[in-house]
Amino acid sequence: MLFDAFLHPNRSLSHRGFKVLMAAAVGVSLVLGLIFLSMGAWPVFGFYGLEVLVIYLALRRNYRSGLVYEKVRLTSDQLTVERGDVRGAQGAWSFQPHWLKVTIDDPVRHESQLTLSSHGRSVVLGAFLSPEERLDLAKALRAALHQATAANAIAH
Repeated sequence: MLFDAFLHPNRSLSHRGFKVLMAAAVGVSLVLGLIFLSMGAWPVFGFYGLEVLVIYLALRRNYRSGLVYEKVRLTSDQLTVERGDVRGAQGAWSFQPHWLKVTIDDPVRHESQLTLSSHGRSVVLGAFLSPEERLDLAKALRAALHQATAANAIAH
């Protein structure tokens, strides 16, 4: 194995952090809601509950999108990319390393895409990574591809 990478989106809020944040949101909303309820503005209490529900649903959706992954594996004779999405669907692509082209803008911008292409087929890799991470991945992949093609040239 010349190159083996498992890519997934970064989630900076841990599950414990999620629980703490939700407890704080419920606590603040409850206190403020009770203040408004005691002043006779009872509809505001319901809106605070709705606010907590929206925060909860948004964070759950964000965590769900973190289930996306990509596996990139390079051997001397094949590069494979496996991708899984939030619904559990999987896709796989394979390329011959000798003909594979790795492209990305340099200098990298936010909208820059890392593309692997060969023989009219292409796949975008690491769309969820930061631009700098995509550029680092492209450089590492190019180096590994160079190593693979050099090893194949020596073997033949």
